[in-house]
Amino acid sequence: MVITDSLVDFLIETRKQTEAICSPLEIEDYVVQPIEDVSPPKWHLGHTTWFFEEFILKVFQDDYQVYDEDFSFIFNSYYETVGERVIRADRGNLSRPSVSKIYSYREHVDNHLKALLEKVDSDDLFEILEIGIHHEKQHQELLLTDIKYILGNNPIFPKYSDFYQENEIEVTEKEWISVEENVYSIGHKTNEFCFDNELSRHKVFLHDFQISNRLVTNKDYTEFIESGGYDNFKLWHAEGWDWVKQNQIKSPLYWHKIHGKWYQYTLKGLHPVDMDAPVSHISYFEAFAYAQFKNCRLPTEFEWEVAQQHFSWGQRWEWTESAYLPYPNYKKAEGALGEYNGKFMVNQKVLRGSSIATPIKHSRPTYRNFFHPHLRWQFTGIRLAK
Repeated sequence: MVITDSLVDFLIETRKQTEAICSPLEIEDYVVQPIEDVSPPKWHLGHTTWFFEEFILKVFQDDYQVYDEDFSFIFNSYYETVGERVIRADRGNLSRPSVSKIYSYREHVDNHLKALLEKVDSDDLFEILEIGIHHEKQHQELLLTDIKYILGNNPIFPKYSDFYQENEIEVTEKEWISVEENVYSIGHKTNEFCFDNELSRHKVFLHDFQISNRLVTNKDYTEFIESGGYDNFKLWHAEGWDWVKQNQIKSPLYWHKIHGKWYQYTLKGLHPVDMDAPVSHISYFEAFAYAQFKNCRLPTEFEWEVAQQHFSWGQRWEWTESAYLPYPNYKKAEGALGEYNGKFMVNQKVLRGSSIATPIKHSRPTYRNFFHPHLRWQFTGIRLAK
């Protein structure tokens, strides 16, 4: 493998895009952490930079001096191999380092990366560099959805940008796509980049099934709300029903009923719900209950992968009925990078596709996203199967 100019350009493009996502923010926005699952924007900026410093510069650059000895403790996310770290829930307490220092840190690491890549070329460096780029792209999506949560929980509902379109309407006529019973191949199959949880490619047997060519819309989901879906325990898993009652869930995240009309906080601010747009910010619990309401079900991740070529996807991460588990012959990498995916393969559901927050050059049919069933701050949605 050769570290080409195009890969270096991809790195630079990715690093710049992360900062572009933050450009509409006020300085006060950078440090807010409303809940544990949401990290402050400046932490994302620091963490994605630390990744390159920790796994590339410290390994491949002779006599590299870290920018700040405290940054590994501050910006390590979950790598036990690397050492101690600030617990996730305390990231919002870090008023220091300042935002300006973190941007200086990014510049420092970028300059060293560029200099290193001009003189060092190895398979090991190539592999980690590629992972680092896509790791940053993952954080670009998290960054955008965390920013939305931060602003969306501000009582004055400030807008992020006038130019961000998050509710595109599917114009194709709704139909059910039929897939025949057969043995199908699942998993990544090209030489292009993928994460280790997409390997290895293997066979699965699928029965006949049908899958919708369109996502569930806000109008569809409003029918569920108005029919008492959140009050009917028969539609819910026991754990989901407990979640509904304990958290008094009555609607998707960011929905607000004002003077009898539904409004939704979007990145453009608070606006009436667009009933024709795909429903978003839905937990797995809600997706399952809605499917029960419609006498349908959610597709498995394998059904989704086999059928995806027959419909458009990319607006919402789509909940599946599959538990997040390793594929046959899955192997974790050695060292710290072995903690990247495998350690999370428990108590989570797989989501397929991508969302309007997913960066360019970062989606593919075999991508396996995963979250706990109650989480909904990502752009998650519903596609039905039966």
